[in-house]
Amino acid sequence: MVAPKKDTLTGEALGTGRRKTSVARVRVRAGSGKVTINGRDLLHYFPRIEDQRNVLDALDLTGQREAVDVNIRVAGGGLTGQSGACKMGLARALISHNGELFGPLRDNNFLTRDSRMKERKKYGLRGARRGVQFSKR
Repeated sequence: MVAPKKDTLTGEALGTGRRKTSVARVRVRAGSGKVTINGRDLLHYFPRIEDQRNVLDALDLTGQREAVDVNIRVAGGGLTGQSGACKMGLARALISHNGELFGPLRDNNFLTRDSRMKERKKYGLRGARRGVQFSKR
């Protein structure tokens, strides 16, 4: 189980999520269901429905959609990587907020880190695996 993390000053539950090169720092507190990402509304930050769903699925699964306010700071990568990072960070923050939610979130793979990242470029090659083209003449 993830150790609960709380902000000592405000009492907000904290969670960190990562995917590819994106990192999301999530804060959850009791409220009315407002979701803010980098100071903007969720619908404005993630215009694609799939990305919005990715972020809100943990709240819908646990029934916390209208019970908590969520503040997310996310950086790095693209929008899909950022939404995946938000998904994991929000799940971790919800567990810090209420420990009883661990079981359902774990069973639905909200706590599993998607470790796929871009492979690094190797020396002597043009990319990660692509070699230089052979020239006969």
